[in-house]
Amino acid sequence: MKILGIETSCDDTGVAIYDTDDGLLVNLLYSQIKTHQEYGGVVPELAARDHLRKTMPLVDAALQEAGLDGRELDAIAYTKGPGLAGALLAGSGVAKGLAYGWGIPAIGIHHMEGHLLAPMLEDNKPAFPFVALLVSGGHTLLADVQGIGEYTILGQSIDDAVGEAFDKTAKMLGLGYPGGPILQKTAKKGKPDRFKFPRPMTNRPGLDFSFSGLKTFALTCKQKLEADDVLDEQAVADVAYAFQEAAVDTLKIKCERALQQTGNKRLVIAGGVSANQRLREILTDVMKQVNGEVFYPRLEFCTDNGAMIAYAGAMRFSEQDQELGFSVKPRWSIDELDAVRKTPS
Repeated sequence: MKILGIETSCDDTGVAIYDTDDGLLVNLLYSQIKTHQEYGGVVPELAARDHLRKTMPLVDAALQEAGLDGRELDAIAYTKGPGLAGALLAGSGVAKGLAYGWGIPAIGIHHMEGHLLAPMLEDNKPAFPFVALLVSGGHTLLADVQGIGEYTILGQSIDDAVGEAFDKTAKMLGLGYPGGPILQKTAKKGKPDRFKFPRPMTNRPGLDFSFSGLKTFALTCKQKLEADDVLDEQAVADVAYAFQEAAVDTLKIKCERALQQTGNKRLVIAGGVSANQRLREILTDVMKQVNGEVFYPRLEFCTDNGAMIAYAGAMRFSEQDQELGFSVKPRWSIDELDAVRKTPS
């Protein structure tokens, strides 16, 4: 079974083809970083327009690279939500139009389920059940995962997602966009003993997150350095280091609690922030200490991509209603999904 995946939830246009027999055939991505860089963040209207311009050329290129005609596909999977409404509608419109023309089903996929299942694209796949830490620009949540579509949210951010906090802190420090990778690089030059940032909501029970206060703490620290006229390159690196350590340590503490609460020995990390090397180091150590396993996608599958949508579409192929409308769900909780009774392949 061959599934075309289309991802347009935010500022990356991803198109991929997944074959349940031969694995991932093609994975193409167009990044809008240059489009949004001058604005210091994603402009929704520009994002939607770029998706409209780039999705069909990427579909044509993917089919050519795979040596396929559109009518040889079994279905098209597209990101139905959550995400930016205009961006989602752009992908949905292309997917539904092609599906209608080729006489094949169109399958609406939950963006965060795509991220959660991305490690299944690797040779070393996690077995169910496991705890999942989903960390991106728009979401931070811990889930108890019993199977595909069997998700119980254990905790989530009550304000800024951790990826959003990374981006806003990087912008505040004048590091540019996208903030996460730049802040990580800057933090490597930081001194570990200069600043100590709080670990929000770790001094109380529970698995919810809050990163807004951590971002504010970084701003206050920066303003004090400016007032003292000592905000040089090293000071910026030191603030970046302290912020990253606090954010990663907070995620670590909550993961440890979730593992203890569920009794699981398997942890999946997915989403854009799962590319952070410090986070990977810390959580790898955590799982070694409990004789457990940690799983995460390769770097190209951490950020938004069509491969994860195509794979999720293959898993949900027989479960979907094939509606022809262009409805999308910009807000959509992952625990609203139906369970899928099939074995990942």
